[in-house]
Amino acid sequence: MIVNREQRTENREQRNKILRLCGVLFLCVFAVTGCAKREIKNIDSKGRNIICFGDSITFGYGASEGQDYPAALAKIVDIPVINAGIDGDTSIEALKRIKSDVLEREPLLVIIEFGGNDFLRKIPQEVTINNIKEMVRQVQARRAMVALVDISTGIFLREYRAIFSNLAKETGAIFIPSILSGIITNPSLKSDFLHPNGAGYKLIAERIQQAIEPYLEQNVALNNHTKK
Repeated sequence: MIVNREQRTENREQRNKILRLCGVLFLCVFAVTGCAKREIKNIDSKGRNIICFGDSITFGYGASEGQDYPAALAKIVDIPVINAGIDGDTSIEALKRIKSDVLEREPLLVIIEFGGNDFLRKIPQEVTINNIKEMVRQVQARRAMVALVDISTGIFLREYRAIFSNLAKETGAIFIPSILSGIITNPSLKSDFLHPNGAGYKLIAERIQQAIEPYLEQNVALNNHTKK
């Protein structure tokens, strides 16, 4: 009996050691795969402004002046924010104005939000995606960071979400998913069937701020280190 009890004690201690080791390994794997930020192209951008480049969602359709999401975002980040949204804009029209409205305005980070009007006007999906790829290419060539915004909700633009997510991974852009989640289905947060109101845009700004803040902080740290 004494031998068996000692053996059981020894076996229990060995099991505890194994469990502790497994716990440490799990935390290490989690830290690498779950917590680490993805590498974003041009994280060391020297630009001065956040440019919100989009359609009616960026423009702020349905809200009073000064209640659009870029205006709300400007209140919660330490970087100037420019609203380059145009109501009704498609990706085709946006490419024609990207030089004057984005590239020539000292972009640090460009938040790209398009797709809704392309879908409503039945522009082929491949045309939309190619246009947005070209936007990303031009912005990154200007040495600025890019964030791609997903406005899919329910079945609306559902197929675009995975495409934008993959595009962000391929190009080293930030991906901001589901910014309209819980807004389009909440009458108190929207002005019509598709557009938020002031409260809805404020929530969008908060979601975008949470997504981009880690990269803005990293940008500041890198640029401060370079100055030393």
